[in-house]
Amino acid sequence: MADKSLADEFELTALPAGFADDPFPVYRALLEHGPLKQFTDGSVMLSRFADLDRVYRDTQSFSSDKKVEFLPKFGTSPLYEHHTTSLVFNDPPLHTRVRKIMVGAMTPKAIAAMEPGLIALVDRLLDGLAEKGEVDLIEDFAAAIPVEVIGNLFDIPHGERGPLRDWSLAVLGALEPVLSPEQQERGNRTVTDFRAFLKGLADARRKKPGDPATDVLTRLIDGNEGELLSEEELLQNCIFILNAGHETTTNLIGNALYELLEWPDERKRLLAAPELIQTAVDEFLRFQSPNQLGNRRTTEKVEFHGETLLPGTRLHLAIGAANRDPRQFPDPDRLDLSRKPNKHLAFAGGPHLCIGFSLAKMEGRIAVSRFIERFPDYRLNGEAKRTGRVRFRGFSTFPARIG
Repeated sequence: MADKSLADEFELTALPAGFADDPFPVYRALLEHGPLKQFTDGSVMLSRFADLDRVYRDTQSFSSDKKVEFLPKFGTSPLYEHHTTSLVFNDPPLHTRVRKIMVGAMTPKAIAAMEPGLIALVDRLLDGLAEKGEVDLIEDFAAAIPVEVIGNLFDIPHGERGPLRDWSLAVLGALEPVLSPEQQERGNRTVTDFRAFLKGLADARRKKPGDPATDVLTRLIDGNEGELLSEEELLQNCIFILNAGHETTTNLIGNALYELLEWPDERKRLLAAPELIQTAVDEFLRFQSPNQLGNRRTTEKVEFHGETLLPGTRLHLAIGAANRDPRQFPDPDRLDLSRKPNKHLAFAGGPHLCIGFSLAKMEGRIAVSRFIERFPDYRLNGEAKRTGRVRFRGFSTFPARIG
């Protein structure tokens, strides 16, 4: 039985010590004792799978538009402009129009065509790891993969990809529940630099378009069936794609390789039956969701667990908790690489289902399977340190020996 006091005392803006490293005791308490957790600032956290699934599917009652919430947080700043223009923080009809163009630029056929190049990239990185012996599995492997994949999608020159990871961390880091002035300043400076970089890239691409079959930026500029993005929509949503595609995939790969060390019997199963990687990727996503928190705002009166929430109530969606809900997942705190069914919420759901989910899963599948095949006896070589962030769950460093 979960400790009820953990749920009673939990405040998102005053997190208990160690929460970022291990939030799951609090999540278990919320799932059992506080599925509707009201905070002192008037906002509410939902943690059960059925509640999050309901919210994701109902865009009428639960808004993704963050203008009201983000204006006090960011002011009229580059961060505000970015986070209120990007796809993820908007409602229909704007969300529908922008998403249609993005989906048209990231078709299953285009993503499938990327697999041979992705395999070659992973194998080159594995060769580099083999030469070192002692490695950091984040810097040397997990983070290097999505930077190259997204860079290729946008046909960014290799020599200009260096800042992408730090830019991503700065912009997404500004979504944490509590920010320091330094984090705000860094985030605003980064959005400005990122936007200027992408404007130069887009201007050059208009003069010399790429192959629409493989170049996402060209496809976004061209639009879809007569629908075009404004200049600001184009630039801010390019930032969004680059950030979302980088951070979550880095976390997926790093978390997966760490859990295979924590669960050696599952690691042996995967080595003995490599075809398990198909279900294993979904289980890694469920067990250690790269994105732990979502947000919505009520647009009308709604009821959860006997409580009525008024219009304008801010909702925090505890994705990491919902993916461990025993009402949806038997034995949820056990890593089971053959788990079926596995209808997790790591990519959200409903109309806001992540447009890059199939690409992220392909990256995770190829990276993890080829890594453990090449280095079945890898092990920690020091302390793997988490990022310390609450919304995005992953490692900043992961020292390992692979020989």
